[in-house]
Amino acid sequence: MEKIALTRAGQTDLNAELKQLKSVERPEIIRAIAEAREHGDLSENAEYHSAKEKQSFIEGRIKEIEGILSRADVIDTSRMSGSIKFGAHVTLVDEDTEEEKTYQIVGEPEANLEAGKLNIKSPLARALIGKDEGDSVEVRTPGGEKSYEILSVEYR
Repeated sequence: MEKIALTRAGQTDLNAELKQLKSVERPEIIRAIAEAREHGDLSENAEYHSAKEKQSFIEGRIKEIEGILSRADVIDTSRMSGSIKFGAHVTLVDEDTEEEKTYQIVGEPEANLEAGKLNIKSPLARALIGKDEGDSVEVRTPGGEKSYEILSVEYR
């Protein structure tokens, strides 16, 4: 099986989500299903069907997280340095708009663009890998060509 790269923080977040799902959400949904069953005819019971759907989602997410964690290759980024690689915090400036953004390059399970976590398989991350502070990168995105200058590279 293929290993999945995760940062320590990513592993911690997934473990916390797994604990929340197993110890809080799973028991709540079991109670909700039992309560909905008490209302009688299940074929026309919207509460029951909704609760069963949510239970299915929760169980699927638990299996997904357990699978990720079992194949995780946790990388300690605090000991890394040098050019851009997995785990780097990279501050970029868009050469057209002068807008600055900071991203951390992470594995797919951790990726969340709104939180500044950039999937290592994304076009931008692939363009950044191996580059250093002061370099410029050209990235072909669905919105067209973009040019960025790398302002800083940090490992935390």
